[in-house]
Amino acid sequence: MKKIALATSMLLAIASGSAMAHGDFPGYVTHETEGYIVKTPAGECIKTPNWSANFVPAECGGTAAPTVEEEMAKPAEPKMVEVEAKRKFAVYFDFNSTKVGSLSSVIDFIKSLSYVESVKLVGYADRIGSDAYNQKLSLDRATAVASELKGAGVTDWKLRVDAKGETAPVANCTGKGAQLIACLRPDRRVDIEVAGEKTEKQM
Repeated sequence: MKKIALATSMLLAIASGSAMAHGDFPGYVTHETEGYIVKTPAGECIKTPNWSANFVPAECGGTAAPTVEEEMAKPAEPKMVEVEAKRKFAVYFDFNSTKVGSLSSVIDFIKSLSYVESVKLVGYADRIGSDAYNQKLSLDRATAVASELKGAGVTDWKLRVDAKGETAPVANCTGKGAQLIACLRPDRRVDIEVAGEKTEKQM
């Protein structure tokens, strides 16, 4: 009975001239002027003899194809690339001391790298004391920093330790005693240069 009703609906639609095969919906009978798909009273889309299962509109039970706007709106997939990453740090010391302060910023940066090429450490001392003593003190400071970084997981052979004693001062100080010692603090340091690569998104 259902098939008879369907066939009757198709014949009436085609015979009345109000329906036709429309280019937007190949394989289906569409309204002659409005262009929508003609359906049976039961809500089924009326097919033409050229109907193919390769094209089934969403309203007839198929999956709707994405519109041009939807395709254009899709964001491009980000591409992951390796980029060069370098950063310099300085760790300062109290007078005549090798006690290392916080290295959290250095360690955090190293851990953020996908590849660590090298970590260069250069120790320095202020001008108070003999050249030989300050040379050893600056080396001890650089070695102490290297030890802390190794403890944080930095590979031993990535570390390059050097020392320059009091030969590269940056502070310009006068006076004596505690005032001079405080002023010379920038000279009591270990310079750290980290080089490697970092993974970033390239849009």
